[in-house]
Amino acid sequence: MAYSTTAPEDLRERRKAAAADCTRWLSGRKVPVPDRLRRLAEVATDDETDGYGSGGEVAALEQEVAELLGKPAAVFMPTGIMAQQSVLRVHADRAGTQRVALHGLSHFLQHELNALEEVHHLRIERLTSEPRQPRPDELASIPGHLAAVALELPLRDGGFVLPSWDELVVFADACVERGVPLHLDGARLWESTPYLGHSLAEVAALASTVYVSFYKGLGGISGAAVAGPEDFIAEVRRWQRRLGGNVYTLFPYAVSAREGLRTVLPLMGELHERAVELAAALQAVGYRVFPEPPHTNSFRVYAPRPAEEIEQATVRRMEATRESVANSWQPADVPGWSRVELVVTPDTLAWQVDEVALAYGELLEE
Repeated sequence: MAYSTTAPEDLRERRKAAAADCTRWLSGRKVPVPDRLRRLAEVATDDETDGYGSGGEVAALEQEVAELLGKPAAVFMPTGIMAQQSVLRVHADRAGTQRVALHGLSHFLQHELNALEEVHHLRIERLTSEPRQPRPDELASIPGHLAAVALELPLRDGGFVLPSWDELVVFADACVERGVPLHLDGARLWESTPYLGHSLAEVAALASTVYVSFYKGLGGISGAAVAGPEDFIAEVRRWQRRLGGNVYTLFPYAVSAREGLRTVLPLMGELHERAVELAAALQAVGYRVFPEPPHTNSFRVYAPRPAEEIEQATVRRMEATRESVANSWQPADVPGWSRVELVVTPDTLAWQVDEVALAYGELLEE
């Protein structure tokens, strides 16, 4: 069958228009912020408004996060980039060295415009750039004094991959033996506990400091938090101020984050189970998935079809059914193949597994 040569920009516009007309979403629809703000005002549990990020719902959220992660203190920030830069800066200032060890595919290096070097003058040591979690021998191969080691759990740009619990413990022990603090980049840490088989506090206990995000798996409007020792968090707060993170009020972000903790966090086990089921079903209709099985509620789907072709099929299906089953497809490393990330959200639970497999099967048959 011949396919049209629709210009990519035209296809993007068609997708945008089709998405606006959809009535059903496999991975969930982002509710317009004005609608969310009206509803969140009704579910707030603290009448006191925070002032420049202090007090009210923000303080309640910080206490809640500290308790969940088993750490003495936590600080809420408007963005994860600000939170994580502040953490590594404090680690570097305390250690008296600018050298930090990171994965080459970490968010620090892939999505922050080289901020660690440009803003904080940190020196990056890459543990590995392979799509897997780093090993203790790779840490050992980096000589000299390090300020911190950061692990992204899961490694999103590696395909949402996690270490096993035993591998994580061994790596954490290697950091202790080396005398270097371990920092967990836990943007999706909430989603990681089913695979690791341990609680948030047990995972966090392996590290000196932990970062978590509220707008990804928990569906908050925005915001992040860092947890750790009280004196360390006090220093992080100073960097929050230096980087402009003490906005007049963080109320809507804090309320939406607390709502996510109440309503979405308890579903993480079920979301992971559904991801495993969907991955198996998609493989049965001609796709490949990675990891196999998924480590979290998110995984990569690989299609034996060029990206533009399957993207056109996806958009045509959206227009015909008013259902959104996949984000934009991207070329895969193998010529003629494409890939997309599938994130299982509470909305996904409303779809039957065979229904999803049938929809994806149609994208290969057109």
